[in-house]
Amino acid sequence: MENTLQSSVGRPLSRGLPALAVATALLLTGCLSTAPKLGENKGTVSGAAGGETAENANSQLEKCEESLGTIAVQEDTNAPWYFQLRERQLGSTVPVIRLMIQQSNCFVVVERGAGMNNMMAERNLEKSGEMRGGSNFGGGQMVSADYTLRPEIQFSGKTGGGGGFLGGGALGLIGAVAGQMGKNEASTTLLLIDNRSGVQISASEGTGSNYDFGLFGAAFTGGLGGGGGGYSKTPQGKVIVSAFADSYNQMVKSLRSYKAQTVKGGLGTGGRLGVDGGTTPASKELTSKPAPAAPVKAPAKAPVKKPVTPTK
Repeated sequence: MENTLQSSVGRPLSRGLPALAVATALLLTGCLSTAPKLGENKGTVSGAAGGETAENANSQLEKCEESLGTIAVQEDTNAPWYFQLRERQLGSTVPVIRLMIQQSNCFVVVERGAGMNNMMAERNLEKSGEMRGGSNFGGGQMVSADYTLRPEIQFSGKTGGGGGFLGGGALGLIGAVAGQMGKNEASTTLLLIDNRSGVQISASEGTGSNYDFGLFGAAFTGGLGGGGGGYSKTPQGKVIVSAFADSYNQMVKSLRSYKAQTVKGGLGTGGRLGVDGGTTPASKELTSKPAPAAPVKAPAKAPVKKPVTPTK
């Protein structure tokens, strides 16, 4: 028998090609995803924070020499993107965002999430008399949150690739390698709100992306013609975190040169786009100003007549 295989177009195909394809597939299965990108650079949130000290923080994370105030992170659990996270078995974004904030030292994080239930439970135990003396729980101890940070995921998905049977033999395996490669992408925003006035202080957008490959379990258990795989949750989660890190970096950069917005007459006094007949200071600007009056000329003085001296 001739030591060749026939390709789909009738040309002879070397027997060395299947072995090469298998070796390539094995190599790719060991590299399931590329490193996530923070914007255009590699990056993710890692390490720890204790007070103003950060350990093993990402070197690309923007940092502040002094904190700008206290902050609470509020996630909209009724937003559609939040339910999509739950469907993908991805947890809340709040813990990783809080870690990132504390590592940057730009804000001091205060608890306004599920931990508040425990804080109030301890205070209720104190009031009930169940706690030991000297527990030092009382009124006036909690720190207010100067700002609220609201994270939002604008887009998160996977492009390219796909699963399914892509042919038999070595060519099918090569097709499965290409067909299972996809790009994970995410776009996120952060909104920074002043809690006392309700004014938006800052807004930022960030992106993240990486590539991943489908698993080839079916290829090696059910023959070369089968290509397993599907959506990989872990790489997508890393991309979302990278996008939030990119958003946060953009925000910190803008806050370094922060200058408060001003409105003539003060914020909340009616604005400068008033309506005709309004009573606010801004509406009064619409009133047409009267034309300046013409200068009044002083009446000309009558010539003084000199008295006529009678002649003798």
